[in-house]
Amino acid sequence: MNQILKSRARIGGFLITVVLLLGSLSLHARTLPQGAHGTIALVPVDTPAVTSVTFQEKPQLIVGAIAIVAIPLFTTSGEYHVQLTYDDGRAENVAIKVLDRDYPEERITVTDQEHVTPSAPTLERVREESARMRAAYELFTSQPDDLLPIIQPVEGRNSGVFGSRRFFNDQPRNPHSGIDWAAPTGTPIKNPTPGTVVVVGDFFFNGKTVLIDHGGGFVSMMCHLSEILVTEGQRIDRGEVIGAVGTTGRSTGPHLHWTVSLNGVRTDPAVFMATLNALHDADP
Repeated sequence: MNQILKSRARIGGFLITVVLLLGSLSLHARTLPQGAHGTIALVPVDTPAVTSVTFQEKPQLIVGAIAIVAIPLFTTSGEYHVQLTYDDGRAENVAIKVLDRDYPEERITVTDQEHVTPSAPTLERVREESARMRAAYELFTSQPDDLLPIIQPVEGRNSGVFGSRRFFNDQPRNPHSGIDWAAPTGTPIKNPTPGTVVVVGDFFFNGKTVLIDHGGGFVSMMCHLSEILVTEGQRIDRGEVIGAVGTTGRSTGPHLHWTVSLNGVRTDPAVFMATLNALHDADP
């Protein structure tokens, strides 16, 4: 018999509801595993016989017997294949369906023009900082065994959603790579799930920043902090305070920006957290 499970996560003013029909999470189900571009698809795998799962040549996070397939933001809708590799060397392709999803437009006014059109020296700094962050995003350490539940890092009003098409002073820029919560300066920021601090820095755009490797390609980035309370290489537990909300870097007010990266692919933190916590709620 199929079991229907609902999990809700309140993200600021938004209520994200995830419904899982657990009995249909089967490789032989009539409905293909599916997810919208910029989110994730759940693909059941026969662990421990399945040793790795890849999508578009990138290894994927595995939680229990479910592969968490990250679908890049600009992926067109249609049917794709995920590759499963078994411990005996066999390989199998599993189809998934990528759906369309609308993302809003966001227009932001920034008073410091250097934060809109940086000068040449600033661009060199930005390139160096970006290289540090990219190296962290590409980390793929061992699959985590204590990933769930994932907790929201800070309570606050949702002030920026993932994937929004951003314009700074009417100039188009890259889509928003995470989620923002507005909260008073000094509000404690909690680590969402166990991990290791891999980058600590004070960056031009992101301000005071912490990147955390949670394993299996899952890396968190927390930005615009007023202070940082952890160091690179430090192992931190779920709920441990890593710093405080601030407005450093390119910021129009105190808030936390949280990016969720799955082996270099940014995904919607609200959907990611609600979906994986639904799996945790389903675990007997």
